[in-house]
Amino acid sequence: MIELFTVNDIEEGKSKGIDLDNFYMFAVKKDNQIHLYWNRCPHLGTPLEWQENDFLDADAELIQCSTHGALFRIDDGHCLAGPCKGKHLQKIPFTEENGMIMIQRDQLVPAPQY
Repeated sequence: MIELFTVNDIEEGKSKGIDLDNFYMFAVKKDNQIHLYWNRCPHLGTPLEWQENDFLDADAELIQCSTHGALFRIDDGHCLAGPCKGKHLQKIPFTEENGMIMIQRDQLVPAPQY
């Protein structure tokens, strides 16, 4: 298992980017739940954040792509608006033990080519 961060590293309604040996992910905490995704838009494969750790829209209700403004639900990554409407962000399965968010090493896979 690879330790990524603790649940206390992200405030409620905020996001956090994670760079693990050039594998880019991000997490969002909403309703005291952690959601973990690969940091790439399904449209072009570009990173999503506006600034470091800034993946959410102005209301912190949706994930927003900085490239074309696509909007995604936080809980399942479904794109509601934008050029990739109907597609999904790629969720990363994780486990939580004693407040630590961890993933299996085999979850680290190369990014698909676009």
